Amino acid sequence: MELFYFGFSYVLLLISIVNYFLIRTPWNSEVVENTISVLLPVRNEEKRISDCISGLKAQVNVPQLHVVIINDQSTDSTERIAIQETAEDGRFKIFNSEGPRENWLGKVSALQYGLENSDSEYVITLDADVILSPYAIASAINLLKDSKLDFTSPYPRQAAVTISEKLVQPLLHWSWMTTVILRLAEKFPHRSTAVANGQFFAVRREALEVINGFESVQTKILDDVEIARSLISAKFRGVVSEGSSLATTRMYENFSEIKQGYGKSLHKAFGGIFGTVAAISFIFLTGVLPVILIALGSPLGWLVYACIVFTRLMSDARGQSDSMYSLLHPISSALLIYLIIYSWRNRGNIQWKGRTV
Repeated sequence: MELFYFGFSYVLLLISIVNYFLIRTPWNSEVVENTISVLLPVRNEEKRISDCISGLKAQVNVPQLHVVIINDQSTDSTERIAIQETAEDGRFKIFNSEGPRENWLGKVSALQYGLENSDSEYVITLDADVILSPYAIASAINLLKDSKLDFTSPYPRQAAVTISEKLVQPLLHWSWMTTVILRLAEKFPHRSTAVANGQFFAVRREALEVINGFESVQTKILDDVEIARSLISAKFRGVVSEGSSLATTRMYENFSEIKQGYGKSLHKAFGGIFGTVAAISFIFLTGVLPVILIALGSPLGWLVYACIVFTRLMSDARGQSDSMYSLLHPISSALLIYLIIYSWRNRGNIQWKGRTV
């Protein structure tokens, strides 16, 4: 059993090493002549939208870029700021949605509205808390073209300021960096190995239209992973890519926001109760159990802890996170287990931007 446990952690280390060296990284920022539409759904984003729009306005080498901002019934100054920031830039259009369509969640409904009011060869979906570097969109589209992919999700750098952010946020990047061999998942696509992040997602419009846009994810809280699964089911190819040099986001600013943000989605993240139990078991084995074994004087605990810390160090290096917090992975794991349980206990009762989800 001890040998199996160490072997398990060693396999995770090997996967991390392979992904560290072979993950696709958008680097070609040559001019893209194709038409591109950015779909930017916004709801109560007055604190973030200005920086997001500034990043979009600064995009270079994309002469046929157009941005569709969908204001999803914001009750703050989001619309006013968006109008003010884009007034003299003809690349931007602002639409006011009438709220979610029947049996649709708000964000995906807004994305579908934006898709129907755009016409381009490539589609980018972007969250309002994302700030793009000037070559981000050109690099993402060139990656699709150069690699003959149908979609990619350049994973943004997860900016973290508070201790709680630094403990929790790097786990997003680490979770797939250690469990999915990305080049194999790209070559042999399967729904179970789909990885995506809707914060920054690029897709060929032709592929998106085959699956009827966002209709297949109209009730999905984790719409990004589900849209990737729908595309894979339709025989399209895509993969997550390293986007930490292209985009930056700060999802949450304190632990209260982290609880609400993860609370609305983690109970849906693992496919049901059995998947959730499996996920908690994985987190416990890789994060909490090594510390228990160390406390009991077992050398195995130190070996497993060392393997997992190395996986974190490689993930943090790629994702440009604070590597010091890799040493506190057991605390991060305990916090994530707590957040999963919190999400299950409060499912359907979380308030997010004025709506119950």
